[in-house]
Amino acid sequence: MVSADLYDKDGKYKETLKLKDLIFDQPINEAVVLQYVKIYLANQRQGTVSKKSRAMVSGGGIKPWRQKGTGRARAGSIRSPIWVGGGRTFGPYPRDYKTDMPKKAKRTALKVCLSAKAKESKLKILEEIALEKPQTKMMANLLENLGVGKAKCLLLDYGKNETLFKSCRNIKNLTYKSCLLVNPYDLVNCDYLLLTKEALKKVEEVFCG
Repeated sequence: MVSADLYDKDGKYKETLKLKDLIFDQPINEAVVLQYVKIYLANQRQGTVSKKSRAMVSGGGIKPWRQKGTGRARAGSIRSPIWVGGGRTFGPYPRDYKTDMPKKAKRTALKVCLSAKAKESKLKILEEIALEKPQTKMMANLLENLGVGKAKCLLLDYGKNETLFKSCRNIKNLTYKSCLLVNPYDLVNCDYLLLTKEALKKVEEVFCG
C-alpha cells in the first residue's frame, strides 16, 4: 500500500497517511501520459500564424521584362517566391491544432501521474492552511521546512481560497491550483505535489465515488 506523510502548517511531520490504491497505486503507463502531454501542448497552440502566397501578394500584373534579348533570366511576375517581396512557397497558414482524447484515457493519465508522485515519495499532504491575510513569507518558510524550497512545486487545494492564492503567487517555483482543475501536464511539470487534506479527500471522492 502506498502512503504519504502529513505535515502541519509549519512544515512539521505529524503522521503517515495510507493512500487509496485505486488512485495512487496504478501501474506506470508512460504511453498514455505522453499522448496526453502531446495533445495538451498542441491544444495550446493558437494556429494564427500566416504568410502570403504568390496569389495573395499585390502587383505582378505584367512581365517585368520581355522574354528574350535582355540577357537576364526569364521572369513572369514580381510575385514569384524567388523575388524579394514575392510570395512564400509552402508558407504557414491559419489552422486548428486541437485534438480530442477519450475521457477514460485522460483519467488514466491523471491516475498514473498521481501514482508516480506517490511512489517516488514526491507527494506531501498538508493540514488546512488558514490565513487571515496573505503571507508570502509564511508559505516560503513552509516550503523550506518541507525541504522543497528550491524545487518546482504544485499546491492543490479544494475550493476558492483567495488568501492562500495571494500568499503563493509571488513565490517563483510554486503554483497554486484547485484540485478540480488539475491535469496530467501540471503533475508532469512539477517536482513535488503538495495536497491539502481537503484536496486529498475530494480527489478520493471523485475517483472512488
